[in-house]
Amino acid sequence: MKKLIFSFILFLTVLNSNAQCAMCKAVVESGGDTSQAEGLNTGILYLMAFPYLLVGVLLYFIFKYRRKFKL
Repeated sequence: MKKLIFSFILFLTVLNSNAQCAMCKAVVESGGDTSQAEGLNTGILYLMAFPYLLVGVLLYFIFKYRRKFKL
């Protein structure tokens, strides 16, 4: 049940994460080229995702290590 709730919250978070910072958005919107804005937005999301992935992998190995020595 916890995994289902976590997956649902994660899904909702991903749906709303399609955004840029205010300054980047203002600069790109003034140019009128929407493909450039979409590319910038994608780049920002990639840069945002990698620290979360690294922390997730680190926490996974810590959990695995602690569980190994508890048993």
